[in-house]
Amino acid sequence: MRLFRRSAWALPYSIFLMIFVVAPMIIVALYAFGFREGHFTLQHFVKFCQTPEDYRTFVYSIEIAIITTVFCLLIGYPAAWIMANSKLHRSKVTVLLFILPMWINMLIRTLATVALFDFVHAPLGESALIFGMVYNFLPFMIYPIYNVLLKMDPSYSEAAQDLGASPWKVFWKVTVPLSFPGIMSGILMVFMPTISTFAVAELLTMNKIKLFGTTIQENINSGMWNYGAALAMIMLLIIGITMLFSKENDETEKGGLL
Repeated sequence: MRLFRRSAWALPYSIFLMIFVVAPMIIVALYAFGFREGHFTLQHFVKFCQTPEDYRTFVYSIEIAIITTVFCLLIGYPAAWIMANSKLHRSKVTVLLFILPMWINMLIRTLATVALFDFVHAPLGESALIFGMVYNFLPFMIYPIYNVLLKMDPSYSEAAQDLGASPWKVFWKVTVPLSFPGIMSGILMVFMPTISTFAVAELLTMNKIKLFGTTIQENINSGMWNYGAALAMIMLLIIGITMLFSKENDETEKGGLL
């Protein structure tokens, strides 16, 4: 029967994807290219290039996203490696402690961070913003790396050691390359939401620092739907390029390991 075919079970997901992903993307594109105004135009993208404040905010948002991603990687990879190689049962408890914050709404976690800075009398600003970003998105870096390291075949490291490689060389020549899919997954899971967030920046800087997500929100709230949609398209383009670059690196890495 057709009902029991695998393709039939994918139909609900396909319908959901068309309604809540594809259709909104089409609507954003229509607004961005001015179809709602009755003609095709690139004036909204030209306006972005001619508005120094907006593209400076865009570049600054990318910088904050890169800094956050780097910090999450520097903190998250050692943590994931320690948990994956720990033979103690308490390592599972540690993994749970890293995952637990993900069950709490991000705004609540951010408000808690604001309260923490207020408690220690630390000023809110760029440092608080980066701290809050890292705190919010660190589990998204740790978990995919941890999963890859946990499933890694230990025979590769053992073979490298049998051939005389030092532990440090085994780590850099075997463990890190084999865990690259988890690293790229973590980078994408941190970089993409960081570049588009706005509530975290508003709360942790008292509206003193504006990120690109805030610029989009302000234009939408002001009724400038076309320009706001164009800004969203620019952000989606950067995210798409990042994902494409990640896919190419992943395929290159797989080819090098075969």
